[in-house]
Amino acid sequence: MQTIIHSGLIINEGREFVGSIIIDNNIITHIIEGNLDTSILAMADRTIDATGHWVIPGVIDDQVHFREPGLTHKADIATESRAAVAGGVTSYMDMPNTSPATTTIEALEWKQQQARETSIANYSFYIGATNNNADLITSLDYTHICGIKLFMGSSTGNMLVDRGATLEKIFAEAPTLIATHCEEEEVIQANRARYIAMFGEDMPIYFHPMIRNAEACYRSSAKAVELATRHNARLHILHLSTARELTLLQDLPLTEKRITGEVCVHHLWFDDNDYATYGNRIKWNPAIKTCADRRALLEAVATNRLDVVATDHAPHLLREKQGSCLKAASGGPFVQFSLLTMLELATKGHFTRTQVIEKMCHAPASLFGVSKRGYLREGYYADIAIIDPKQPHTVTTDNILSRCGWSPMEGHTYPHTVTHTLVNGVVAYENGTINDSCRGELLLFER
Repeated sequence: MQTIIHSGLIINEGREFVGSIIIDNNIITHIIEGNLDTSILAMADRTIDATGHWVIPGVIDDQVHFREPGLTHKADIATESRAAVAGGVTSYMDMPNTSPATTTIEALEWKQQQARETSIANYSFYIGATNNNADLITSLDYTHICGIKLFMGSSTGNMLVDRGATLEKIFAEAPTLIATHCEEEEVIQANRARYIAMFGEDMPIYFHPMIRNAEACYRSSAKAVELATRHNARLHILHLSTARELTLLQDLPLTEKRITGEVCVHHLWFDDNDYATYGNRIKWNPAIKTCADRRALLEAVATNRLDVVATDHAPHLLREKQGSCLKAASGGPFVQFSLLTMLELATKGHFTRTQVIEKMCHAPASLFGVSKRGYLREGYYADIAIIDPKQPHTVTTDNILSRCGWSPMEGHTYPHTVTHTLVNGVVAYENGTINDSCRGELLLFER
């Protein structure tokens, strides 16, 4: 089947030009700058008129929690992949802290099979490190696995890796990228005990960034950087949230970096002044911190010190978000609105829209070595999002597709709308309608 997207503003690899994309089955075969001959359009099986719209590569989200298996009362691969394509996200990398955790080959293969049957977007799954599986994770074939997820210093569940010998082995022998959650448990527990002694356990949400503070983040991130530097490991620090941690990263081209950093959309949009308005809805780990931290993170995206923008999409039911800052669940949904949020930040002048495409599409593909995705190139898979820059989009409970049924962005009106998302050349989303027959593919990695 041949599909042609024509007359759109193509934003790709630092360039913007009006042109057309010809897709044969699942592959981009031609990218044509300027007007397309009408005779070519007439021969296509399907045409999409993108006049006045932006045409970009599909977003690759390198950090999501789709909750399957074991936590499917709040999300699963099917529901969250639907939310993903509605937001222009065509590929995702899912985290291992499910129930059971993805720390064995059997658990990994189960997830891959479940996604093969139910995921509308393309998919990959991290293998989780524990204190006891270092021999396994350092011996796997990572052409079909996005990376190793390592909880350093702090974790939910039982995936905390705190044995020195295990950390040394992983950083010395890992044949692929190590993605870390960095918060120092010792600091967190000391802060927690101090504030409980002063104020009791019924503390409001604004104590959350005081307990899980900048020192907890920096100390753990610094430890990861030291280990990676000493062993020449490939380290990717997830959801950086403080200005101080940025001093651990270098201003180098992505291709020259062995240590890279990710920032999540919520740390770019919110700061601790917003707890008064949103309460536990914006409780994440690591915590949303100060306005100064947020400004530093925004600047680091613009200057390329930060490499990737992702979501850490982590749905909970609203009832699970209730209670004190010690009891309310940490995490929230964002995959459906991450691209729109970043494009709005671009309109506010924090960075350019070409930088949005770089951080959300190109860089994840290059950083992980994703095969033939993340760029609009001839011979690449046709993973494409189309945005109407003049059609506002208001977030309501009626258009939220995550199973949890809420978003911290409810009531917000974006200046842009995602109109189409193509996954492997198939229209997975079009003007509010999901194509439930679409199925993504397992991501492959060139390593």
